[in-house]
Amino acid sequence: MADQDPVFNIQRVYLKEASLEQPNSPAILLEQEQPGVDIQLNVNAENVADGMFEITVTATVQTKIKEKTVFLAECRQAGIFEIRNLPDEQMGPIIGIACPQIVYPYLRGNLADLITRAGFPPVHLAEINFQAMYEQQQQAQAGGDAPDAAANPPAVQ
Repeated sequence: MADQDPVFNIQRVYLKEASLEQPNSPAILLEQEQPGVDIQLNVNAENVADGMFEITVTATVQTKIKEKTVFLAECRQAGIFEIRNLPDEQMGPIIGIACPQIVYPYLRGNLADLITRAGFPPVHLAEINFQAMYEQQQQAQAGGDAPDAAANPPAVQ
């Protein structure tokens, strides 16, 4: 029957949230030292309606000189996906790997643009192997270890 065929559709990809703070400007901008950069990545999945899932990929970039923040930027890029009639064993990889791979390039572009518009050289996020992240999370859950939320996509809520 056609209504039992597997369905995977991208309904929408959108920038859910973007913020940038420069708490120590303008004094910190006069520093000659190169800032250290810390990047955190997080993936969240939520079932928002029957067969509809919101997948959110969040990147947080903080640059510091000594202990003072130069800038803190965060972007949350989301996508709404229609996913129906898939076997349970395929749902995890679709939600934890395929969907974040679709959303992530938009996040990279928006974050680089936000940082550039703030007057800084763009920070280009590296390519991410969402399959490796997903597999690491699955191993951690199977082993009883608490997964690192900043590096692994959670199960669907």
